[in-house]
Amino acid sequence: MKITHPLKPIYDEQSKILILGSFPSVKSRENNFYYAHPQNQFWPIMCDLFNETITDKEKFLLDKHIALFDVIKSCDIKGSSDQSIKNVKVNDIKTILNKTQIKYIFTTGKKATNLYIKYLEKQTGIKPIYLPSTSPLFSKMKYEEKLEEYKKILYYLDFKQ
Repeated sequence: MKITHPLKPIYDEQSKILILGSFPSVKSRENNFYYAHPQNQFWPIMCDLFNETITDKEKFLLDKHIALFDVIKSCDIKGSSDQSIKNVKVNDIKTILNKTQIKYIFTTGKKATNLYIKYLEKQTGIKPIYLPSTSPLFSKMKYEEKLEEYKKILYYLDFKQ
């Protein structure tokens, strides 16, 4: 089934890094916000990474100078399965880069990384920094291992500004 990305990108002119997923899950589409599945580990990882409780997710991201979006603008997808994704059209990432201070792009999961490299890396001129998927379907890594990988974000926000 062909689905168009329903969520707006989150960023402002102060954004320094961009985190790109592949495409919103069914729960994210239903809740109109990123990583909305209750078992997705993205928001718990962000809480632990910054040692904060997050009440307003969009404000949290902007306060930390983090932009958030997805690689895919539209695709054929069954449920929330990245493996089922076909007929991809990608989002316009260059426009976001032109309006921000973003110099580093993180991709969450193999699908987002591979699609970014295939369709967007030449346009942006920025190599992606891989982060493991926070999806409940990706259980090859323990939470603590994923959190350790996500600590890369702190390095790029704190030391490479």
